[in-house]
Amino acid sequence: MRKSKHFYVRKAHRWISIFVGVQLLMWTASGLYFSWTDIDEIHGDQFLAPGAQSTALRDLRFPDLDMEVSGLGLRFIDNRAHLWINGAVLIDPANGTVKPGVSKDEAEGIARRHIKDEYHLVSSTLLTEAGRHHEYRGRPLPAWVITFAGPTTLTAYVSQRDGSFQRVRHRSWRIFDFLWMLHTMDYQGRDDFNNAVLRAFSLFALSVVLTGFILFFVSRANRNAQKLKAGR
Repeated sequence: MRKSKHFYVRKAHRWISIFVGVQLLMWTASGLYFSWTDIDEIHGDQFLAPGAQSTALRDLRFPDLDMEVSGLGLRFIDNRAHLWINGAVLIDPANGTVKPGVSKDEAEGIARRHIKDEYHLVSSTLLTEAGRHHEYRGRPLPAWVITFAGPTTLTAYVSQRDGSFQRVRHRSWRIFDFLWMLHTMDYQGRDDFNNAVLRAFSLFALSVVLTGFILFFVSRANRNAQKLKAGR
């Protein structure tokens, strides 16, 4: 009976270990990468130019809009402050007109102001769609995609609707993002910790540990029984 229990526990432990071993390796490798990297560097803070623009409120003329204002922000376009109202309407306070969005040249100026001077602008395109695996996923669209070259290649994103500087992406971030997908096992969107695949493999990983403990105690009991039998 003991031999049979030992055999089946060992067999279960072996096959479950093979099944989840690759994922355990990816969890460990990605976890090591995360623990050895500076999250601020992954975000790209080292590529951003210091300082922020400001304006005197007396220079702003608020237009007489027939709308209730629930949110009000400032956006600097061509070094001039614009009003971003209710997260939907961009106003040029110099004349009170609605601005339909930022042009390519304006977006390049915004990106240029945020990125350090050691990087030079290469190209700009308008992004209208971003899938669940895109590095700009979950951010406001459309957006201007502005590429910079320098010590490393950078991709900056500026919202076309309000001219806000959104993100800067680079090679280290993309490596981090790929490993994050492997770590969370969310192969659809990368950010869902409650997906069924992760839950299933977590249970399998737990079973590997439990069967390992069971195997240890069963093997120990079997050895003690053999020693006792030999002593007789």
